[in-house]
Amino acid sequence: MSELATNVTCVIAEDEALLRQGLVDALKQAWPQLRIVAECEDGAHALEALAEHRPEVAFLDIRMPGLSGLEVAAAAAHATPHTQIVFVTAYDQYAIDAFERGAVDYLLKPIKPERLAATVQRLQARTGNNEAAALSALLERLGAHSSAARPPADAPPPLTWLTASAGRETRLILVDDVAYFRADNKYTTVVTAEGEALLRTPIRELLGVLDATTFKQIHRSTIVNLKAIAGIVRDDSGRGTVRLKSRPETLAVSAPFMTLFRHM
Repeated sequence: MSELATNVTCVIAEDEALLRQGLVDALKQAWPQLRIVAECEDGAHALEALAEHRPEVAFLDIRMPGLSGLEVAAAAAHATPHTQIVFVTAYDQYAIDAFERGAVDYLLKPIKPERLAATVQRLQARTGNNEAAALSALLERLGAHSSAARPPADAPPPLTWLTASAGRETRLILVDDVAYFRADNKYTTVVTAEGEALLRTPIRELLGVLDATTFKQIHRSTIVNLKAIAGIVRDDSGRGTVRLKSRPETLAVSAPFMTLFRHM
């Protein structure tokens, strides 16, 4: 093993705590020298961790609340192009043949020790090489498998209505009418053109039941309805500010999430 392969940093993103800890423990056995710098429970935190730590290796679960592993990897190709991506999936329909073509690897749940050992050997051999072009090519190929980013057919449909409280009043709110959601301690503030209400659901849980094609996380504490956006302004630091159609306030977009608006 090269000296370089013994001083490698890693980010792990897996929304299920037991599976995440299992992967951490398995990696400690398979690659004791690997330094895990962040353990993330969703795509948003993973994207922030990648931008902050710029690790050599990242293990990304494909299906996570908010940003999927594929979306995080696409952003990583710009934010930290040298990072080696390993996708983790429980479903073999997720373009596994494409993962086998060399640029990155995949692990199928439940992860087998011998399969993880092969992945570690592959990563050790590649660490330090520039794989950005190969990663971009892989993600382009995955574009043809857009169904991979969708939930299985038996998954419940996205949330349509929600009940939230405004003082002593309980309101029934159509999700399409929501301009954005804002984290409020253990709860979430629901903001519409008419005002605000409080939802007794943490913002992280909300990500798993919203329509991912319409609602996107733009900050650790904010989910915006893309249909409610009037425009976005970028600053020199890489961050952005969203203007809304029906609200006077603006919303901050943290730098890692600006990749979502690169075509706007």
